[in-house]
Amino acid sequence: MTAPAPIVTLIVPGRDIAGFAPAALDSLRAQTENRWHAILVDDGSTDDTAEIFAAAAASDPRFRAVRHEASRGLGAARNVGIDLVDTPLVGFLDGDDELTPTALERLIGTLTETGSDFVAGAYVRSRFDGERYVPGRVQPWVEAATSPARLGTTIVEHPQASANIVAWSKISRTELWSDLRFPEGVAYEDQVVAQLMYTRARAFDVIPDTVVRWRLRADGTSITQGRAQLPVLRDYLRALRGGIGVLYDAGAHAAVTARLELILAMDLPPLLEIAATHPDPRYAEGVESFAAEIQALPEYADARPNPALTAALAW
Repeated sequence: MTAPAPIVTLIVPGRDIAGFAPAALDSLRAQTENRWHAILVDDGSTDDTAEIFAAAAASDPRFRAVRHEASRGLGAARNVGIDLVDTPLVGFLDGDDELTPTALERLIGTLTETGSDFVAGAYVRSRFDGERYVPGRVQPWVEAATSPARLGTTIVEHPQASANIVAWSKISRTELWSDLRFPEGVAYEDQVVAQLMYTRARAFDVIPDTVVRWRLRADGTSITQGRAQLPVLRDYLRALRGGIGVLYDAGAHAAVTARLELILAMDLPPLLEIAATHPDPRYAEGVESFAAEIQALPEYADARPNPALTAALAW
Protein backbone atom coordinates (compact mmCIF):
# COMPACT_ATOMS: atom_id res chain seq x y z
CA MET A 1 0.00 0.00 0.00
CA THR A 2 1.33 3.44 -0.91
CA ALA A 3 1.97 5.66 2.08
CA PRO A 4 -0.18 8.81 2.20
CA ALA A 5 1.50 11.98 1.00
CA PRO A 6 2.78 14.06 3.94
CA ILE A 7 0.97 17.31 4.68
CA VAL A 8 3.17 18.50 7.56
CA THR A 9 6.92 18.56 8.14
CA LEU A 10 8.27 18.43 11.69
CA ILE A 11 11.73 19.94 12.11
CA VAL A 12 13.54 18.07 14.89
CA PRO A 13 16.87 19.63 15.90
CA GLY A 14 19.16 18.25 18.57
CA ARG A 15 22.69 18.26 19.94
CA ASP A 16 24.04 15.61 22.30
CA ILE A 17 20.60 14.20 23.08
CA ALA A 18 21.24 10.51 22.43
CA GLY A 19 19.54 9.61 25.70
CA PHE A 20 16.32 11.38 24.72
CA ALA A 21 16.10 11.30 20.92
CA PRO A 22 14.62 7.77 20.69
CA ALA A 23 11.62 8.86 22.78
CA ALA A 24 11.11 11.93 20.60
CA LEU A 25 11.18 9.83 17.43
CA ASP A 26 8.89 7.21 18.96
CA SER A 27 6.39 9.99 19.76
CA LEU A 28 6.30 10.82 16.06
CA ARG A 29 5.84 7.19 15.05
CA ALA A 30 2.94 6.92 17.52
CA GLN A 31 0.94 9.79 16.00
CA THR A 32 -2.70 9.06 15.14
CA GLU A 33 -2.19 11.40 12.15
CA ASN A 34 0.44 9.71 9.99
CA ARG A 35 0.73 12.16 7.09
CA TRP A 36 3.95 13.66 8.37
CA HIS A 37 7.56 14.02 7.33
CA ALA A 38 10.37 14.82 9.77
CA ILE A 39 13.69 16.54 9.15
CA LEU A 40 16.16 15.47 11.84
CA VAL A 41 18.97 18.00 12.22
CA ASP A 42 21.97 16.89 14.24
CA ASP A 43 23.78 20.05 15.33
CA GLY A 44 27.36 18.84 15.67
CA SER A 45 26.76 16.25 18.38
CA THR A 46 29.66 14.55 20.13
CA ASP A 47 27.53 11.59 21.26
CA ASP A 48 25.41 9.14 19.22
CA THR A 49 22.66 11.61 18.24
CA ALA A 50 23.71 11.70 14.58
CA GLU A 51 23.76 7.91 14.41
CA ILE A 52 20.29 7.68 15.97
CA PHE A 53 18.93 10.18 13.45
CA ALA A 54 20.64 8.40 10.54
CA ALA A 55 19.28 5.02 11.63
CA ALA A 56 15.75 6.44 11.82
CA ALA A 57 16.06 7.81 8.29
CA ALA A 58 17.44 4.52 6.97
CA SER A 59 14.56 2.51 8.42
CA ASP A 60 11.62 4.88 7.76
CA PRO A 61 11.28 7.08 4.66
CA ARG A 62 9.29 9.62 6.66
CA PHE A 63 12.53 10.68 8.35
CA ARG A 64 15.31 12.66 6.70
CA ALA A 65 18.61 13.19 8.54
CA VAL A 66 20.81 16.28 8.19
CA ARG A 67 24.13 16.65 10.00
CA HIS A 68 26.16 19.71 10.96
CA GLU A 69 29.81 18.74 11.45
CA ALA A 70 30.16 21.58 13.98
CA SER A 71 27.45 23.08 16.16
CA ARG A 72 25.68 26.09 14.66
CA GLY A 73 23.02 26.49 17.36
CA LEU A 74 19.34 25.71 17.65
CA GLY A 75 18.17 28.67 15.58
CA ALA A 76 20.42 27.73 12.65
CA ALA A 77 19.38 24.08 12.87
CA ARG A 78 15.73 25.04 12.65
CA ASN A 79 16.41 27.41 9.76
CA VAL A 80 18.17 24.67 7.80
CA GLY A 81 15.09 22.52 8.27
CA ILE A 82 12.73 25.30 7.17
CA ASP A 83 14.61 25.65 3.91
CA LEU A 84 13.93 21.95 3.16
CA VAL A 85 10.19 21.94 3.83
CA ASP A 86 8.01 20.97 0.87
CA THR A 87 4.68 20.38 2.63
CA PRO A 88 1.79 22.82 3.16
CA LEU A 89 2.27 22.78 6.94
CA VAL A 90 5.30 22.93 9.21
CA GLY A 91 5.99 22.47 12.90
CA PHE A 92 8.87 21.93 15.32
CA LEU A 93 9.78 19.34 17.94
CA ASP A 94 12.96 19.62 19.95
CA GLY A 95 14.80 16.31 19.94
CA ASP A 96 14.60 15.89 23.71
CA ASP A 97 10.83 16.48 23.94
CA GLU A 98 7.83 14.33 23.00
CA LEU A 99 4.57 14.85 21.16
CA THR A 100 1.40 13.47 22.70
CA PRO A 101 -0.18 10.78 20.48
CA THR A 102 -3.04 12.91 19.11
CA ALA A 103 -1.06 16.15 18.81
CA LEU A 104 -0.82 16.29 15.01
CA GLU A 105 -4.38 15.07 14.53
CA ARG A 106 -5.76 17.83 16.73
CA LEU A 107 -3.51 20.60 15.43
CA ILE A 108 -3.90 19.77 11.74
CA GLY A 109 -7.59 19.07 12.12
CA THR A 110 -8.11 22.49 13.65
CA LEU A 111 -6.28 24.27 10.82
CA THR A 112 -8.23 22.28 8.26
CA GLU A 113 -11.46 23.44 9.90
CA THR A 114 -10.55 27.12 10.23
CA GLY A 115 -8.08 28.02 7.48
CA SER A 116 -6.07 30.05 10.01
CA ASP A 117 -2.37 30.74 9.58
CA PHE A 118 -1.32 28.65 12.58
CA VAL A 119 -2.63 26.84 15.63
CA ALA A 120 -1.09 26.66 19.11
CA GLY A 121 -1.73 23.99 21.72
CA ALA A 122 -0.93 23.58 25.39
CA TYR A 123 2.14 21.84 26.79
CA VAL A 124 3.44 20.42 30.06
CA ARG A 125 6.90 20.05 31.56
CA SER A 126 8.39 16.64 32.32
CA ARG A 127 10.66 16.47 35.36
CA PHE A 128 12.85 13.61 36.57
CA ASP A 129 11.52 12.04 39.79
CA GLY A 130 14.62 9.95 40.44
CA GLU A 131 13.51 7.07 38.22
CA ARG A 132 11.75 8.52 35.19
CA TYR A 133 10.48 11.73 33.63
CA VAL A 134 6.96 12.56 34.80
CA PRO A 135 4.77 15.10 33.00
CA GLY A 136 3.20 17.77 35.19
CA ARG A 137 0.04 19.78 34.75
CA VAL A 138 -0.68 22.55 32.30
CA GLN A 139 0.67 25.71 33.91
CA PRO A 140 -1.74 28.61 34.50
CA TRP A 141 -0.12 30.96 31.97
CA VAL A 142 -0.21 28.23 29.31
CA GLU A 143 -3.85 27.53 30.17
CA ALA A 144 -4.68 31.24 29.86
CA ALA A 145 -3.08 31.26 26.41
CA THR A 146 -4.81 28.14 25.09
CA SER A 147 -8.05 27.56 27.01
CA PRO A 148 -10.84 27.76 26.10
CA ALA A 149 -10.39 27.03 22.40
CA ARG A 150 -10.48 30.14 20.23
CA LEU A 151 -10.71 29.72 16.47
CA GLY A 152 -9.80 32.42 13.97
CA THR A 153 -8.67 34.87 16.64
CA THR A 154 -6.00 37.60 16.68
CA ILE A 155 -3.50 38.91 19.20
CA VAL A 156 -5.67 42.00 19.71
CA GLU A 157 -8.70 39.85 20.50
CA HIS A 158 -6.73 37.34 22.60
CA PRO A 159 -3.70 39.09 24.13
CA GLN A 160 -3.01 36.24 26.61
CA ALA A 161 -1.93 34.09 23.67
CA SER A 162 1.38 35.97 23.76
CA ALA A 163 2.41 33.83 26.76
CA ASN A 164 2.77 30.77 24.52
CA ILE A 165 6.19 31.67 23.13
CA VAL A 166 7.67 28.25 22.36
CA ALA A 167 8.18 27.14 18.76
CA TRP A 168 7.19 23.53 19.32
CA SER A 169 3.59 24.02 20.48
CA LYS A 170 2.39 25.15 17.05
CA ILE A 171 1.67 23.99 13.52
CA SER A 172 1.63 26.70 10.87
CA ARG A 173 1.13 27.16 7.17
CA THR A 174 4.48 27.02 5.45
CA GLU A 175 3.92 30.31 3.62
CA LEU A 176 4.00 32.09 6.98
CA TRP A 177 7.74 31.33 6.96
CA SER A 178 8.46 32.85 3.56
CA ASP A 179 10.38 35.71 5.21
CA LEU A 180 10.53 34.49 8.81
CA ARG A 181 13.54 32.75 10.35
CA PHE A 182 14.97 32.16 13.82
CA PRO A 183 17.79 34.35 15.17
CA GLU A 184 21.08 32.47 15.08
CA GLY A 185 23.90 32.33 17.61
CA VAL A 186 21.70 33.16 20.60
CA ALA A 187 19.62 31.34 23.19
CA TYR A 188 15.87 31.90 23.58
CA GLU A 189 15.60 32.18 19.82
CA ASP A 190 11.88 31.39 19.69
CA GLN A 191 10.45 34.27 21.75
CA VAL A 192 10.67 37.02 19.14
CA VAL A 193 9.62 34.62 16.38
CA ALA A 194 6.49 33.64 18.33
CA GLN A 195 5.41 37.27 18.72
CA LEU A 196 6.05 37.87 15.01
CA MET A 197 3.78 34.92 14.25
CA TYR A 198 1.03 36.37 16.43
CA THR A 199 1.28 39.84 14.95
CA ARG A 200 1.68 38.80 11.30
CA ALA A 201 -1.05 36.17 11.22
CA ARG A 202 -4.35 37.08 9.60
CA ALA A 203 -5.88 34.75 12.20
CA PHE A 204 -4.68 31.95 14.46
CA ASP A 205 -6.27 29.25 16.60
CA VAL A 206 -5.60 28.09 20.14
CA ILE A 207 -6.70 24.74 21.58
CA PRO A 208 -6.47 23.47 25.17
CA ASP A 209 -5.15 20.03 24.22
CA THR A 210 -1.70 19.16 25.59
CA VAL A 211 0.39 18.54 22.47
CA VAL A 212 3.96 18.43 23.83
CA ARG A 213 5.78 17.11 26.88
CA TRP A 214 8.72 19.48 27.38
CA ARG A 215 11.63 17.79 29.15
CA LEU A 216 13.56 19.63 31.86
CA ARG A 217 16.73 17.60 31.91
CA ALA A 218 17.85 16.15 35.22
CA ASP A 219 21.45 17.17 34.54
CA GLY A 220 20.49 20.86 34.30
CA THR A 221 21.66 21.26 30.69
CA SER A 222 18.40 22.62 29.29
CA ILE A 223 18.82 26.19 28.03
CA THR A 224 16.20 27.47 30.45
CA GLN A 225 18.23 26.02 33.34
CA GLY A 226 21.31 28.12 32.57
CA ARG A 227 20.11 31.62 33.37
CA ALA A 228 22.77 32.17 36.03
CA GLN A 229 25.34 32.42 33.24
CA LEU A 230 25.91 36.00 32.11
CA PRO A 231 25.85 35.27 28.34
CA VAL A 232 22.61 33.32 28.76
CA LEU A 233 21.12 36.17 30.79
CA ARG A 234 21.97 38.62 28.01
CA ASP A 235 20.27 36.43 25.40
CA TYR A 236 17.30 35.98 27.72
CA LEU A 237 16.81 39.72 28.28
CA ARG A 238 17.37 40.43 24.59
CA ALA A 239 14.59 37.97 23.76
CA LEU A 240 12.22 39.50 26.31
CA ARG A 241 12.92 42.99 24.99
CA GLY A 242 12.52 41.85 21.40
CA GLY A 243 9.20 40.13 22.02
CA ILE A 244 7.78 43.15 23.81
CA GLY A 245 9.04 45.37 20.99
CA VAL A 246 7.28 43.29 18.33
CA LEU A 247 3.97 43.51 20.19
CA TYR A 248 4.42 47.23 20.87
CA ASP A 249 5.24 48.06 17.26
CA ALA A 250 2.16 46.14 16.11
CA GLY A 251 -0.08 48.18 18.41
CA ALA A 252 -0.99 45.10 20.47
CA HIS A 253 -0.87 47.03 23.71
CA ALA A 254 -3.03 44.62 25.72
CA ALA A 255 -0.62 41.85 24.75
CA VAL A 256 2.29 44.02 25.95
CA THR A 257 0.50 44.37 29.28
CA ALA A 258 -0.07 40.61 29.43
CA ARG A 259 3.63 39.96 28.78
CA LEU A 260 4.67 42.45 31.46
CA GLU A 261 2.40 40.77 33.98
CA LEU A 262 4.07 37.43 33.35
CA ILE A 263 7.58 38.87 33.32
CA LEU A 264 7.00 40.63 36.63
CA ALA A 265 5.54 37.49 38.22
CA MET A 266 7.74 34.80 36.69
CA ASP A 267 10.88 36.12 35.03
CA LEU A 268 12.15 38.95 37.20
CA PRO A 269 11.89 37.33 40.66
CA PRO A 270 14.33 34.46 39.96
CA LEU A 271 16.67 36.80 38.07
CA LEU A 272 16.74 39.22 40.99
CA GLU A 273 17.40 36.32 43.35
CA ILE A 274 20.35 35.17 41.24
CA ALA A 275 21.61 38.75 40.92
CA ALA A 276 21.67 39.21 44.69
CA THR A 277 24.53 36.71 45.09
CA HIS A 278 26.06 36.62 41.62
CA PRO A 279 29.84 37.19 41.72
CA ASP A 280 29.83 39.30 38.54
CA PRO A 281 28.32 42.77 39.13
CA ARG A 282 27.38 42.94 35.44
CA TYR A 283 24.67 40.37 36.11
CA ALA A 284 22.83 42.60 38.59
CA GLU A 285 23.40 45.62 36.36
CA GLY A 286 21.77 43.83 33.44
CA VAL A 287 18.74 42.76 35.46
CA GLU A 288 18.30 46.19 37.02
CA SER A 289 18.59 47.90 33.65
CA PHE A 290 15.91 45.65 32.16
CA ALA A 291 13.62 46.24 35.15
CA ALA A 292 13.96 50.00 34.68
CA GLU A 293 13.18 49.69 30.96
CA ILE A 294 9.91 47.85 31.44
CA GLN A 295 8.87 50.19 34.25
CA ALA A 296 9.17 53.05 31.76
CA LEU A 297 6.68 51.48 29.35
CA PRO A 298 3.19 53.04 29.33
CA GLU A 299 1.62 49.58 29.70
CA TYR A 300 3.48 49.03 32.98
CA ALA A 301 0.86 51.06 34.86
CA ASP A 302 -1.82 48.58 33.80
CA ALA A 303 0.16 45.43 34.59
CA ARG A 304 -1.23 43.45 37.51
CA PRO A 305 1.15 40.53 38.12
CA ASN A 306 -0.24 37.50 39.90
CA PRO A 307 2.12 36.33 42.68
CA ALA A 308 0.60 32.85 42.49
CA LEU A 309 2.27 32.35 39.12
CA THR A 310 5.70 32.32 40.77
CA ALA A 311 4.62 29.46 43.03
CA ALA A 312 3.29 27.59 40.01
CA LEU A 313 6.82 27.28 38.62
CA ALA A 314 7.29 24.29 40.94
CA TRP A 315 5.09 22.33 38.51
